[in-house]
Amino acid sequence: MGRLAFRRRWYVALVWAAVLAAVGLGALKAPGASDDGFSMPGIESQKAFDLMEQRFPGATADGATARVVFVAPGGEKVTGTENKRAVEKAVADLADGPRVASAVDPFQAKAVSEDGTTAYATVTYKVAADDLTDADRTRLERAIHTAQDSGLTVEAGGSAMDDGGGAGGAAEVIGVVIAAVVLLVTFGSLVAAGLPLLTALIGVGVSTATILTLSQALGLSTTTGTLAMMLGLAVGIDYALFVVSRYREERAKGRAPQEAVGLAVGTAGSAVVFAGLTVVIALAGLAVVGIPMLTKMGLAAAGAVVVAVLIALTLVPALLGFWPNAVLRRRARKSGRIEEEGTRNNGGSRWARFVLRRPLPVLLLGVVGLGALAVPMTALQLGMPGDEAKSTSTTERRAYDALAEAFGPGFNGPLTVVVDAKANTDAKGAANAKGAAATVAKELRGTEGVISVSPPRFNEARDTAVLQVVPSTAPTDEKTKDLVTTIRGERPGVESETGATFEVTGTTALNIDISDKVQAALIPYLVVVVGLAIVLLLVVFRSLLVPLKAALGFLLSVLASLGVVVLVFQQGHGAGLLGVEQTGPIMSLMPIFLVGIVFGLAMDYEVFLVSRMREAYVHGEGPGQAITSGFRHSARVVVAAALIMIAVFAGFVGESDSMIKMIGFGLASAVLFDAFVVRMAIVPAVLALLGDRAWWLPKWLDRLLPNVDVEGEALSRRGEADGGAGQGTDQEAGSEADPDPAGTPGREVART
Repeated sequence: MGRLAFRRRWYVALVWAAVLAAVGLGALKAPGASDDGFSMPGIESQKAFDLMEQRFPGATADGATARVVFVAPGGEKVTGTENKRAVEKAVADLADGPRVASAVDPFQAKAVSEDGTTAYATVTYKVAADDLTDADRTRLERAIHTAQDSGLTVEAGGSAMDDGGGAGGAAEVIGVVIAAVVLLVTFGSLVAAGLPLLTALIGVGVSTATILTLSQALGLSTTTGTLAMMLGLAVGIDYALFVVSRYREERAKGRAPQEAVGLAVGTAGSAVVFAGLTVVIALAGLAVVGIPMLTKMGLAAAGAVVVAVLIALTLVPALLGFWPNAVLRRRARKSGRIEEEGTRNNGGSRWARFVLRRPLPVLLLGVVGLGALAVPMTALQLGMPGDEAKSTSTTERRAYDALAEAFGPGFNGPLTVVVDAKANTDAKGAANAKGAAATVAKELRGTEGVISVSPPRFNEARDTAVLQVVPSTAPTDEKTKDLVTTIRGERPGVESETGATFEVTGTTALNIDISDKVQAALIPYLVVVVGLAIVLLLVVFRSLLVPLKAALGFLLSVLASLGVVVLVFQQGHGAGLLGVEQTGPIMSLMPIFLVGIVFGLAMDYEVFLVSRMREAYVHGEGPGQAITSGFRHSARVVVAAALIMIAVFAGFVGESDSMIKMIGFGLASAVLFDAFVVRMAIVPAVLALLGDRAWWLPKWLDRLLPNVDVEGEALSRRGEADGGAGQGTDQEAGSEADPDPAGTPGREVART
């Protein structure tokens, strides 16, 4: 494939240009992504939400809302004449909009604090938050500024304040700039540094445009492409980096450009395929969790990884065909002599010898260090941070704080209780529903931890009622979670007394249910993903212990990264350095994100580093020397790849959104631990202690497994049969005929 792409480089380049143009045009003409809202099948809060939509049609249950908070100046009350007039005018201005369903006057709705200093108005829109236009938000901001001019302190929170911003822009630019610097230092050539960046950007362009084109047809939300962009950029650079690095190595051995490209794709390209497969397995495995949005994000990101692999196998060798010498170091281009980097000592080989001399201390230090960092993970609390986790510079956070101070911490996370009396309706159905709602309200008011229960609101058929319950504790407080469990525990008694049932929903209950479901899905997800990857690595390395060691090392790095996330974002140690102003529970999806994404990337480094050790071992070197050879050839490239990955993820730490900041920090720390502690220290130490046993495989299993020959053993045999290093011309090296002298088994394996 590499030699074909080299020979037909114009066709390959034109095909990718046509693909990019086609999907780009499709993205421009495709209708906007439809936001179907967040759904979580199989949990009580989702069932209650669906029941509300069914029994209260046209109530715009998923419509955007804004809660505008008015605070009187010091010593005054919002009920004062001037302040009241300013609030009423602001509410009238808020209601004046084509997409506004209602704006509730706080004085009519009794939404005023007991001390009279604070009031709030709830604005409900006819459309979801993602469908609000800039004009809608501008009208909202204008009404707020007008009220502020009267002397009131006015802040606003709610879904309508979310402008849909997220990871993007500056974060990607920072990552690309750092990646460019790392590549330039690694390769010592502008072209060699620019080629992986160019191909990665083309891959991201193709995958992102494809997601936009298919968003309407597949029901993809606007956030689906975020993970695909992040991972597509990172692995796209890495995969091209490995192929270009192997090409330079083969050129250093004296091979002609076309033959060097063929060998690079046949060896490093094969490793790219299997590394990409592990990433795809990890991302597609997100479907195990059972969250449709997460499944779509995982599949979209897996598609981006597939595009990155295809580009590394086709477009990268084609571009090398256009500039076969430009990717070499300047000294080599000027002198015409290409120094063989793989034979001289470098930092990688020196580090490998250090580990070989002291394998046990290195292993213990690495395991104990990561184990110590993983300890805080035992105190992990999952949740969905809301406005309370935002910076105090945002109006959403200030509105949250003002409401908590005036109405109590639980006011920001009310529970919605849906009473369903339809199963018990008869001629007096309405009376039954009314009685059931009254019984439920009485039970709720007598429950410890409940501050207030609103009057029931009935649907048109009078068979369903909705109650708002305000807890005494904050939405992310563990006591609120216990309260939800207690309320649900009272259901059997209510059912036996009234014949009606009820369910608890609302944002707070939904977040609690999501956390529970994610925790329950984590172990099955780990089993599926790690199990499939072990099988894949078993085929690649033809060893039992190497895949097991790879999986255990990955688990250690993930637990350590979760530990530092808890240390910073939950316990607050060093939080100020990252701009984290409010600590709290860790985002529910964080463990799944870490496991899914980092597992794939960790296996990348495992495949690229250990495959070179396996290659040296297969070619006759002893186990210790094979470790040194693997590090001599691959350590610098793996380090560069890890630094690029860390740079891309760390760029998101600068985002203002606490969840994006948390994801960026968690992924960057996980890659740091896995690449530099696990792969660079623990892996060679374990292999050194195991010796030849590391590559042991039962004979019966050896016969069953297919020979994929990632190490290029058959290619090396072919090269020797064809006369050594392949010094012939490009024409000879790329001949279509290229006879198979003596029909060697090695050639047959290569074809397979």
